[in-house]
Amino acid sequence: MRIITAFAIILATTVGPVSALQAQAPGPRPDAKTEKPKKATRNVSGTVRSAAGDTVVVAGRDKGRDAEWTFAIDPMTHIRKGSKSIVAGDLKPGDAVQVRYLERDGKAQAESILVKAPRK
Repeated sequence: MRIITAFAIILATTVGPVSALQAQAPGPRPDAKTEKPKKATRNVSGTVRSAAGDTVVVAGRDKGRDAEWTFAIDPMTHIRKGSKSIVAGDLKPGDAVQVRYLERDGKAQAESILVKAPRK
């Protein structure tokens, strides 16, 4: 009888902690379809048509055709000419640029604009 009582005590003290550990186990991992996809950046190269404080218009070629893009600029947009940071107002028509941008709310938002050195 003592053996059965001892066995019951051991069983009662180990079952509680084990079931508590099982209750803390993480739930199922989210499905890849439910996770939001990362927004992909895109790059274009071309020449500046016009620039203002909050937009820049760039003309170039896309898939073998002439194209023109209007990019929104905000304070987080990095604009560089050589080793210097500049503002959108410093861009001049005809400047060769490379623009990295994201599509947000149906608008192209420039993340960075790099003014390329003129060809010699």
